[in-house]
Amino acid sequence: MNTTTHAGQVAVSGPDTPVVSTPARQALAALRIAFGLTFLWAFFDKLLALGFATGRSVDPETGAETLDRFGDAAWINGGSPTEGFLTFGTKGPFADFYQSFAGAAWADWLFMIGLLGVGVTLTLGIGMRVGTASGAALYVLMWTAYLPPDNNPVLDDHILGAISMIVLALTAAGTTWGLGQWWNRTTLVRGNHWLR
Repeated sequence: MNTTTHAGQVAVSGPDTPVVSTPARQALAALRIAFGLTFLWAFFDKLLALGFATGRSVDPETGAETLDRFGDAAWINGGSPTEGFLTFGTKGPFADFYQSFAGAAWADWLFMIGLLGVGVTLTLGIGMRVGTASGAALYVLMWTAYLPPDNNPVLDDHILGAISMIVLALTAAGTTWGLGQWWNRTTLVRGNHWLR
């Protein structure tokens, strides 16, 4: 690993740091943390029905809003984190496929484990290869559940999220403002590079 100073900036380079510009690494770290917190928020909102996306409903006829925080919609109270969207929010060529397992326990568990796992890995900067691959897969699956997108024939924020996951993985974004450097030096990870 080499450290150089130029115009007041310290750049660290080596095999684990493909981006050497300090501002660029910090921007990637901020992007990583923001994505991580987004996944964690979705997990906790579905787990507890915090009243943002889960635990809030609008009557389509009257427009009246009902708020049921920590109520029946919460996963811990028997609500399903996948049933609502997969039943009513899917469209396009894969809608029947997704609707066929809406609310299934295995789908709920996989979805919630995915949200939590991706959120933790991105927020902490550890296990970035697994976390970003899982995040990209979740984004692509969500994109296929609603085709074509409303505002573009192909692209939407899910595709941009999937691309961002790939960028975060390829740039070792977990090593800045995260635990990635420490994580990558552990015996477990040194013997299993896929855990980086």
